[in-house]
Amino acid sequence: MSSEPLAADYRTLIANSQSLIIASSSELGTAEVSYAPFLDYQNTYYIYVSQLARHTGNMLRQRQASIMFIEPEAEAVNPFARRRLVIECEVGEIDKTHAAYTQLLDKLQQRFGETVAVLRSLADFHLLALTPLRGQYVAGFGKAFSMDVENGVLLPATH
Repeated sequence: MSSEPLAADYRTLIANSQSLIIASSSELGTAEVSYAPFLDYQNTYYIYVSQLARHTGNMLRQRQASIMFIEPEAEAVNPFARRRLVIECEVGEIDKTHAAYTQLLDKLQQRFGETVAVLRSLADFHLLALTPLRGQYVAGFGKAFSMDVENGVLLPATH
């Protein structure tokens, strides 16, 4: 199976998603899962999250997270073989004084509307950049691929 149509397939999965699933690690080393609406911009996923949420503290401390995009259950042919993309990311915070901060929040607000305008007025929100390091795309049973995050090319998974 050629990886080119599959690359278009995982890109469609991302484009059709408004939120991503986040896996982070707590101070105690336990796994924690959450989600956040996101902006996909220049090969980085941006999320605007409250410091009151455990996943925010985890990501700011560890500077890493995994994210997942998954095919909606209603669209899946088989719930055991849902299409999904998991990406390991480096986490960075965009400081409020950084030149791109306002531009990125404006893009988030264009995507999600007035809710973002309200959140911008709250002091506990942080703009985080999730930069892909490596990824894996599963297109179904026996169809696992490693993703080259530099160019989006898929290669047969080695493990």
